[in-house]
Amino acid sequence: MGCLGSAALSVLVFVPLCLCGASAQDAGPAGSRRPFLERLRKLEEQFQRLQEVTLVHLQAIADSYNASVGVHARLQGLAAESRAAALALNQSQAAVQGDLAQLQAWARKAQRRSRRVGARLRALALALSEKSARRSQEEKQHQAQRDAVSGLGLDVRALQDALARLTLHVHGQDARLAALEGQQPTAKPGTTAPRLTPTPAWAPPAQSGPSPLQLQGHRQGPGASPGSRSPAQDLSAGLQRTREPPAPGSHQVLTGAAITQRDPPPWAPTPQGPGEACGLGPVLVFPNASTENVAFLGLGLPVALRALSFCSWLRTAPGRLGTLLSYATEDNDNKLVLHGRDSLAPGTVHFVIGDPAFRELPLQPLLDGRWHHVCVIWTSLQGRYWLHVDRRLVAAGSRFREGYEIPPGGSLVLGQEQDRVGGGFDSSEAFVGSMSGLAIWDRALVPREVTNLATGKEMPTGAILTLANASAGGFVQRVGCTCPGSCS
Repeated sequence: MGCLGSAALSVLVFVPLCLCGASAQDAGPAGSRRPFLERLRKLEEQFQRLQEVTLVHLQAIADSYNASVGVHARLQGLAAESRAAALALNQSQAAVQGDLAQLQAWARKAQRRSRRVGARLRALALALSEKSARRSQEEKQHQAQRDAVSGLGLDVRALQDALARLTLHVHGQDARLAALEGQQPTAKPGTTAPRLTPTPAWAPPAQSGPSPLQLQGHRQGPGASPGSRSPAQDLSAGLQRTREPPAPGSHQVLTGAAITQRDPPPWAPTPQGPGEACGLGPVLVFPNASTENVAFLGLGLPVALRALSFCSWLRTAPGRLGTLLSYATEDNDNKLVLHGRDSLAPGTVHFVIGDPAFRELPLQPLLDGRWHHVCVIWTSLQGRYWLHVDRRLVAAGSRFREGYEIPPGGSLVLGQEQDRVGGGFDSSEAFVGSMSGLAIWDRALVPREVTNLATGKEMPTGAILTLANASAGGFVQRVGCTCPGSCS
C-alpha cells in the first residue's frame, strides 16, 4: 500500500512539470497563446487540488490499512485467549465432575451407613421395648412373689398361734396328771394298786386342740381341698424352678426371631477337629488388609436365587472378622453380604440380603485363628435361615426377607465389601486369612449334607459356584494343599 501511494505521487508531480515545459517550449507570440496558458494554469490548479485530494484519500487508505492490520492482530490475540479460556474451562469442568462423582459416592456411602444406623437403632428400640416388657413381667412376678411371701407370713403367724395353744394344752394336761396322782388311793396289803400311765408331754391330745390335719387345713385356708398346695409351697416350687439349669439342647430366642443353641444335643456326633478334612481343592490365602486383595467369583450369580447355601472352610486372623462375601448389582451394592466390620457385638457378622435388611450371626469360634467349617443357609420360604459352625447348628430364625429373590448378573467377590459394582473397596473391611472348599448352592442344604461337607465325605450336588470359578487379584495366593490344616 505504501509503494502504490509513492507511485501515484510521482505521477502527479511529473505531469505538471511536463505541462510547464511544454507550455514554455510552445510559447509563441504572447498574444495568440495567452488564453491557452490561462486555461493551462487553471488545469494545473485543478490538477494540484486533485493531487491534494488524492493524497488525502491515499493517506486515509494507508491509515485504514494500518488499522485493519492492528484489528487483525487483535482478533488473533482474542482467538488465542478464547482457546486458552475454553481449555481452562474444560479442565475445570472435568475437575468439578470428578469432585461431584466423589461427593456422590460419599453421599451414597453415607446414605447406606445411615440406613444401617437406622436399622441398628430400630433393633435397639425393639430390644429396649422387649427389655421393658420383660421388666414389667418380672415386676409382676416379683409382686406375685411378695404376695406369696405375705401369705407365708400369715401362715407362720397362724402356726405360731396354734403352737401357743398346743403349749397351753400340754400345760393343762400336766396339771391334770398332777391332780390325778394326788387322788390315787392307798393299796391294801397283798394287792397291787392300779397304775396310771401318764400321757407324754409330746403326744397329741386325744380330743381337744387342733389336730395335725386341722393345722394342715388351717395353712391351706378355708375351703381348700386336702390335695391343693399353700402359697408358701407354690413360692418354694417357683423358686426351685428358677434355680433349675436349662435342659441340654434348649434354645434362646434372640432379637429378630433368631434361636441360639447353647448346648449341643446328646445325639449330636462329636465334630471333626478344625482343618482335619482333606481333598477340598485349592486354598485362597489373603495375606493382609489391602484393597487390592480380592477374588472375583465367576461372572456373578448365574441364576436368580430364592434359596442359597454358602459353605466354606475358613481360617481368619485372630480376633478379626472381615468381609467373607459381597454381591453387588447396579441398583444395590449390598444384595448379599457377609461382613463383620459393623457388627453390634465382637465375633459376629452381618448377614445382609437386600440392604438394609440384615441379621446378626455369631461366629465367635472363628476368632481363635484356626480352621473352622461355616455354612450359612437361607430360603425365601417363610424367610428361614440357619448357621452351622463345625456342623453344629449355632443360630436359626425366620421371617428374614420372606418371599425375596436375589437377582442374577451382579458382581460377586470374596474378601472385600463393594461400595459399587466391582469396586469401592475399603481396607478396614478386608478379609485376612484363608478359604478352602468354598461353594454356593441355589437350594437349602439339609443337615446331613452339611455334616458330609464338614467331614470331607461328600460334596452335595448342584453347586453353582466354587473356588474353581475364582480369579485372584492383588497379593491373594492360590495354594494347592491336600488338607487345609497342612497349609501355613
